[in-house]
Amino acid sequence: MIMRREIVLGVGLAIGAVAADAPSFDATRYLSHIKYLASPELKGRASGSPELEKAAKYIADAFKADGLQPVGGSYLEPFEVTTSSKLGKGNSLESTVGGDLETLQANKDFVPYNFSASGKASGGVVFAGYGITAPEYSYDDYAGLDVKGKFVLVLAHEPQEFDEKSVFQGKAYTDHSQAYSKAFNARVHGAKGVILVFDRVNHKDAADELEVFGGTNGPADAAIPFVQVKEAVVAPWMKAAGKDLAATEEAINGDLKPRSFAIPGLEVRESVDVERVAKTVHNVLGYLPGETSEYIILGAHYDHLGLGGAFSMAPKLTGTIHPGADDNASGTAGVLELARYFSAKAKTGPKLKRGILFMTFAGEELGLLGSGYYANHPILKLDQAVAMLNMDMIGRLRDDKLYVGGVATGTTLKADLEDLVGKIGLKVDYSDSGYGSSDHTSFTAKQVPVLFFFSGLHGDYHKPSDTWEKIDAPAAVKVLQLVAGMVGKLEDEKDRPVFVKVKEEMNPHAVSSVSPSGSSSNSGGGYGPYFGSVPDFAEPPTGVRFADVHPDSPAAVAGLKAGDIMVGFGGVEIKNLYDFTYALRAHKVGDEVAVQVLRGAEKVSVNVKLTERK
Repeated sequence: MIMRREIVLGVGLAIGAVAADAPSFDATRYLSHIKYLASPELKGRASGSPELEKAAKYIADAFKADGLQPVGGSYLEPFEVTTSSKLGKGNSLESTVGGDLETLQANKDFVPYNFSASGKASGGVVFAGYGITAPEYSYDDYAGLDVKGKFVLVLAHEPQEFDEKSVFQGKAYTDHSQAYSKAFNARVHGAKGVILVFDRVNHKDAADELEVFGGTNGPADAAIPFVQVKEAVVAPWMKAAGKDLAATEEAINGDLKPRSFAIPGLEVRESVDVERVAKTVHNVLGYLPGETSEYIILGAHYDHLGLGGAFSMAPKLTGTIHPGADDNASGTAGVLELARYFSAKAKTGPKLKRGILFMTFAGEELGLLGSGYYANHPILKLDQAVAMLNMDMIGRLRDDKLYVGGVATGTTLKADLEDLVGKIGLKVDYSDSGYGSSDHTSFTAKQVPVLFFFSGLHGDYHKPSDTWEKIDAPAAVKVLQLVAGMVGKLEDEKDRPVFVKVKEEMNPHAVSSVSPSGSSSNSGGGYGPYFGSVPDFAEPPTGVRFADVHPDSPAAVAGLKAGDIMVGFGGVEIKNLYDFTYALRAHKVGDEVAVQVLRGAEKVSVNVKLTERK
């Protein structure tokens, strides 16, 4: 009998003949990896933490034990990231009203936000309501207000919260309520700094407490000082101007008419000291060589949120371990099982035609930083990468339903998947797009075909309740069977899939738009006007670098390209991705917007006509 190559999927399921000693997947072993990675000992695996380094060593030791080769001389690929911020020792705030000096105490009377710019500033203060400019709601706290060179005092959140009759959507906060939105709006209007106070009218029963430092989403540096002060500090300021803080809030909420005004005689002097914390973290790589230099990438991110913070969906529980069992110990355990499976298979069968690069990424929760670093600094040639298969949250299938994105990014991917799915017993929802808020995006931008395996969001996402006992390990093994089958096909087929640049889906519920990291991967994606760029999350010091530009999008039609760095949009200086997001939302479909980008040493200006999302 002539022996032929076979694709063994294990756990009693195979395509082709199965030898008695063929490697298979083990649900108990798979779950044991998750139990360790999501254990209290690893404290949520925050990027930059000692616990993430423990996880890296665990993964590297497993790769070594399975006989995988180090890549570039090591299983660990180091890179540096800004992991967090911390309060320095130089934070102070003084106010003078009518000649009376008051010195406020940091963390008692005021606190800077983690995205605040550092530095010293002084000047007068203007009360600017909720600090919102929302033309779509015909609301503008800055209308007729000159705040240049002054501090703005703004209320938290937004008016008429949870009023179903309100133009501010009623049932949920709009983006205008976000702290960074207020910071950006103040900066655009020329303010020197932002002083935020809790809004009492819509939160009568809440205590007047300061935000926990580090718990608010925003860029590393908002380029404007931003502090919160207590209501007890602000009330006398308003009283000196003949105003009552609560009554002013009530009036704004009553008719949505701004009550902004300069506060006479009030001077503020502040020093903000926020230190950015940079740490060296590691991607973990192991290589199983084949007969040729071509290879398949199997990846997952292994970092999570640590003790919560800005991306936690339970912000009041910041300080509590966020185990990240499904996100993404489940995908990391999958890489470990697949590494063991294929290394065992290679020892007992013929040599692989193409190699397999097993990778686990750090920095995903901070913005795809690990995969982005590797894609920009590849150790193995990326033009030899046949495909990248990414697993992010594969541990909680419901009714055997799996989401697979990227199926149109390679010419043979969907047909190969469909050939396997029926034999495994999964119900698969396909998406053509190769973009989304997980690590495959970094490789799509480099024109590598990708597949993204994802079991769906759930109520424990980014919360301390994402624990190991909620993982459905037998169902996850079915996902590994599917991934292994796809690797088998990609590894053995004569012709590799050809990359296809997919015209992106604008359906906000498509798999490509699901955001495991809580941040948009398609700047200009989602609701509102459409622009069509894909950001490189490893941003330059100033601006937004495009990892890619979608075909036929407004950005592409205007001649913008991958590698361009946006520094201006509609007359607004763009310093980071958050700036771009808010600047875009201020426009409407049909607007023609002047955009400035850096292309190498050249500054290029184009006009982009924003279109409707479809």
